[in-house]
Amino acid sequence: MNSLRHRHAVSSALAVLITAVGCSSADDSASAAVPSPDAKVTKLCQNLDKALPATVDGESRDDPEPASELTAGWGGVAIILRCGVERPPKMADPKVANGNDADAVPGGVNGVDWLMEKQGGDTYRFTTANREAYVEVRVSDGRDSTGVLIDLAPAVKKAIPEGIAF
Repeated sequence: MNSLRHRHAVSSALAVLITAVGCSSADDSASAAVPSPDAKVTKLCQNLDKALPATVDGESRDDPEPASELTAGWGGVAIILRCGVERPPKMADPKVANGNDADAVPGGVNGVDWLMEKQGGDTYRFTTANREAYVEVRVSDGRDSTGVLIDLAPAVKKAIPEGIAF
């Protein structure tokens, strides 16, 4: 019953637009650029790495190359997380805040605020907002992103305090 209530916590804006569709890749091995945050954010990201679940949206943890405590993955290229990324430019765009940008929508899932951006190749990028570090999650392969964000919310809330990332 509690998980059903959590699923309804997804903001209506996200619920309407979260319909991530698949992307194709000739290579199933995942890779991710490792961010280079300052020491404080690196520590927060290391704490997040320890708190991340073994499975997300039914996919087993399968970290990308190169190995780093600042990146994680589940299901090969399906779900890639990078911690300590730069603030996305769209986060400061007044069109997004006013709901006038079809490719970027703010919203919240289970106590974590996110900016959702539609990326090329039918991939979606979610970046945390109102946290002391920016955490980016890329979701592809036709999955409903809602389950991904629900599964990651407890770890983000535990490891990345609310506040403003610099």
